[in-house]
Amino acid sequence: MSDDQLDTDQVDQIQDRIAAAREQVQRRIVGQDAVMDQVLAVMLADGNALLESTPGLGKTMLVRTLADVTDLSFKRIQNTPDLMPSDITGTEIIRETPDGGREFVFEKGPVFANVVLADEINRATPKTQAALLEAMQERQVTAGGETRKLPDPFFVLATQNPIEQEGTYQLPEAQQDRFLAKVLVDFPDRDAEREIVDRYTGRLDDDIPVERALSRDALVRAQELVRQVPIAEDLRDYAIDVVRSTREADRLEYGASPRASMGLVVTAKARAFMEGRNHVAEEDIEAMARPVLRHRVIVDFRAEREGVTADDVVGDLL
Repeated sequence: MSDDQLDTDQVDQIQDRIAAAREQVQRRIVGQDAVMDQVLAVMLADGNALLESTPGLGKTMLVRTLADVTDLSFKRIQNTPDLMPSDITGTEIIRETPDGGREFVFEKGPVFANVVLADEINRATPKTQAALLEAMQERQVTAGGETRKLPDPFFVLATQNPIEQEGTYQLPEAQQDRFLAKVLVDFPDRDAEREIVDRYTGRLDDDIPVERALSRDALVRAQELVRQVPIAEDLRDYAIDVVRSTREADRLEYGASPRASMGLVVTAKARAFMEGRNHVAEEDIEAMARPVLRHRVIVDFRAEREGVTADDVVGDLL
């Protein structure tokens, strides 16, 4: 058996595991398949995601379930205005040694996990939000004068409520840019909502068991294979031109940086890999353009007054 055939067999096996993971997530999450696929594509692209919706639409459960089915360690950070950076990264404490002495030891914070859920991230102060910035970009934290590596793989999946603004702090553009995608979670349709009610009102707890369908090693290998998915030159240029056009669009005050071009291409590769294809299609770029760009562009005042959103502008540019 040749090496090429071995690689093909491995790709097929991992894609089957990804499909199984999606099925397991659907045991708990109803009516949010597009959201699940976008978040999973971000994870396969080795990035971070910002989930935005009103409360009660299953954002927290989705993140927790993705950690369960991928066999990754999970920590939740409930952001509040009084949360300190050391509450996230960890701090040095004094501990007694067996011989009766004392020593400083580093007590790791919740950021030392594979999947970190930063719940209501915009409720944390800018100083605390900045503590996540190094973790998201460099995959490390600096505390107590020492730099410590974070686990691999590492994802920050943050949530925020776009309606309630009292007691919140807007995420700075530099931090928003560290999120590979911003995923909007909308209300389920009537059939899906009926299924949610039937599924969760007939039991005393909401912990529907799921199986671990995708191992940590398989996920890391999938991330490597995603980068190898080929993309035709014309489609690569199409993705780049879409991003570049945001810098000249009439209704945008600011456009997206080259980081968005890289993000659009790699998430399109991840989506193609999830769908079982060995190449990127135009539909992959169009499906990931809004999640990758909507938080990286700013609509100007005139367009905003007319009710035009970033998604509307990106749709026109596509």
